[in-house]
Amino acid sequence: MVADRIPGQVRSAAGNGAGAAVRSIVGGPVRALPYSGGTMTETLATDLPATSTAALRRPALSPSRAADFKQCPLLYRFRVVDRLPETPSRPQVRGTVVHAALERLFALPPEQRDPGTGQELVDPAWRDVLAANPELAELFAGPDDPERIEWLDSARALVQAYFTLEDPRLVQPEACELLVEAELVSSDAGGSEPLLLRGYIDRLDVAPTGEIRIVDYKSGAAPREVFEAKALFQMKFYALALLRTRGVVPHQLRLLYLADRQALSYTPDEAELLRFERTLVAIWSAIRRAARDGDFRPSPSRMCDWCDHKAHCPAFGGVPPTYPGWPEPSSAGIESARDRAD
Repeated sequence: MVADRIPGQVRSAAGNGAGAAVRSIVGGPVRALPYSGGTMTETLATDLPATSTAALRRPALSPSRAADFKQCPLLYRFRVVDRLPETPSRPQVRGTVVHAALERLFALPPEQRDPGTGQELVDPAWRDVLAANPELAELFAGPDDPERIEWLDSARALVQAYFTLEDPRLVQPEACELLVEAELVSSDAGGSEPLLLRGYIDRLDVAPTGEIRIVDYKSGAAPREVFEAKALFQMKFYALALLRTRGVVPHQLRLLYLADRQALSYTPDEAELLRFERTLVAIWSAIRRAARDGDFRPSPSRMCDWCDHKAHCPAFGGVPPTYPGWPEPSSAGIESARDRAD
C-alpha cells in the first residue's frame, strides 16, 4: 500500500495495519491533479428544514452519530431519538460558514478561484446560514458587535488558509456537499431493518482515469498522531458508503485542517473497508439492543464538560425524558442538519 505523499515535511501516521497516512507540516500549496468536471450539488447543510420533534422517523447512522454512541449511548439517544435542542457555539457556526464559502468557491469558474474572492464569499455565506437559522443572530449583540466582526475576520482567515493547502484552480470536483446513503445488512435482532448509512461529503473529486478522492474540510487544528484514527473514522465511513454504492474503493481520503494549515491523506484498501463495515454493523447492533427498552446508558467522561444535556443525565442527577420508543421506518420524516455527518 503506497500513500500519496504531500509536498512538504511529513511524518508517518498509524494506519491500523492497512493503508498509510501522511501529514503535511509545512510547505507550499499542493498542486492537485486536474480532476474531471461534473455536476455540483447546491444544497448546503443548513438549507433543509428542521424535522419536527414530534415526528418519528428512521434514524440513519452518520459518522457523528456513531461517534456519539461510542462516546456515550445516552448522548446518542438524546440527539437521535429525543432530538433535544442544543446550543450551537461560535466555532461550530464558523465552520458551517467556512464550508459554505468553499462550496461557493467551487461553483465559480476555475480562473476566479483566488484568495481574494474566497474571502469575499464569507459574508454572503454567513447571510445564507443566518437566513436559514435566524436564531443564530443571538450569538452576537447585533450586526455592529465588535465580536461579530472579529468572528467574521477569523472565518476569512480560515478560507485564506485553505489556499496554502491546495490550488483550487486545478481542481474541478464532481460534487460538493454530496449526500451519500447506503444500506448494510445488519445482525440486530429481527433483522428487519437494515443499517442505513448517511453522510454529506464536503467534496468528491474524480480523475479522468476514474480514481476517486474524498476531501473533507476541518476548521479546527489537526489532531495529534494518537487521535488520527478517530479523525479517519469519518473518512472510512464515506469510503465504505461509496464502495457500496459505486463499487469502487476511493483512491485517497484527504482531511484539510485549516486552523494550522495541515493535511492528512490516507489510502484505504477494500479489505480494510470490509472490516470497517463489520465495525459499523456491530455498533448498529448495540444501538438496536439498547433501543428495545430505551436502555441507553450514560458514560461519563471529560467530554461531559461540553454536553448540553446534563439536566437530563442521571450521571449529574437529572432525569431523561420518557422514552418515546424507536422510530419506525414507515414514519420517516425530513432529515435535519443534525442527522448529517459533521
